[in-house]
Amino acid sequence: MSAHNDLVLVTGATGKQGGATARQLLATGRGVRALVRDPKSAAAQELAAAGAELAVGDFDAPESVVPALSGVRAVFLVPPATYENGGWDVDLEARRGEELVAAAKAAGIEQIVFTGIASFEGENRWGAAGKRRIEEAVQTSGLRWTILRPVRFMENYLMQGFPVDGINGGVHRHLFPADKPLQMIAVDDVAAFAVLALTDPERFHGHVVELAGEALTPPAAAAIISEITGHPVRYEEIGEAEAAALGSEIAGVWHVTREGRGWHADIPALREIHPSMRTLATWLTESGAARLKPLLAG
Repeated sequence: MSAHNDLVLVTGATGKQGGATARQLLATGRGVRALVRDPKSAAAQELAAAGAELAVGDFDAPESVVPALSGVRAVFLVPPATYENGGWDVDLEARRGEELVAAAKAAGIEQIVFTGIASFEGENRWGAAGKRRIEEAVQTSGLRWTILRPVRFMENYLMQGFPVDGINGGVHRHLFPADKPLQMIAVDDVAAFAVLALTDPERFHGHVVELAGEALTPPAAAAIISEITGHPVRYEEIGEAEAAALGSEIAGVWHVTREGRGWHADIPALREIHPSMRTLATWLTESGAARLKPLLAG
């Protein structure tokens, strides 16, 4: 393991982005301290087996996170969001992030890499405000910082049991208009950018990076999934009334994706920084198809 003062605290370590970032850091030989709520969980134990040091802490008990910051040089920050009763708890999410940033500064941390969500016009009509408040706390912290703004994950095709997204009965239903390219990214590529920023803090200091690896219309994406998995998949765009029935914030997303400029990551420029960034086809070939096939066959 690398020197103690090169240690990275990875929050959300048992989640998608945190887990992928922890594994990639470990693969480079970087020391990782993984913040977990349950050290006995399967995901936590897998990280420990891979070489991560486990630290028990909870964003909702800020004092429990302070010991995890001791001796750490950098923090990968992905505080949990809460969606209840048809809306995001913006204040709770923002407070979690803001308190962690303050604790990191007090502990003498040198760098924070925060991952939030991609921006688009009209985003104030849904729950992005919590992430933007955390971004402000990061930018005004006085620390070296990088903000990552990923678009929709390719892994969302694996979701089950939700009214939108995932693939159920061969149908991918979502809010997005069928005739507009939809940007997406593989979680491992978000992690790759996080590792780049953590490895070269000076190069990425002060950068807000909109992240995407592919842009396809939803029907075109469904056609690629069908071809590579061998299972027919079609896209179904939900209507305004159904979006409204799912809640005011879902309705807000439905509207803003049909107005003005949507997600706008500069994919060619990103690929110059990270040339092996995955397309949907490469993600499917690498791992996605094998995970999707059991779901599509069910």
